[in-house]
Amino acid sequence: MDAATPPQAIEAELCELAAEFEVLGDWEERYRHVIDLGRDLAPLTDAERSDANKVRGCASQVWLVTEPRDDATLTFRGDSDAHIVRGLIAILLRLYSGRTPADILAFDAPAAFARLGLSGALSQQRSNGLAAMVARIRADAGRAAA
Repeated sequence: MDAATPPQAIEAELCELAAEFEVLGDWEERYRHVIDLGRDLAPLTDAERSDANKVRGCASQVWLVTEPRDDATLTFRGDSDAHIVRGLIAILLRLYSGRTPADILAFDAPAAFARLGLSGALSQQRSNGLAAMVARIRADAGRAAA
């Protein structure tokens, strides 16, 4: 979603993601889909792969860039050195990018991940990393809202 897109409810994007996952059979197919989503991420520049953009609490290398927009929304971009994590970033960007800080802070991420079947399918280490990425997005939204 780009900044010109009207801010639909995050729930609408979640419904679209859930529909994508529902047509897939077992978790192996879903896992491949998550990896495929990550392949479409635009790479970050070397300068953006900085310590300031690094997400703490992830086993993999993860960078997240937050860009405030003139329309009071936040755009997020991210990257990782792990394929599955790139896919998880792509899911987070679909849910959060182009939203207002208030929408971001009101969204129940754990419920969304459960709905997508991610909660039970990810290892504890990946789940912790996903939670760290969400915490970073929420912290950036909280700062933008202040």
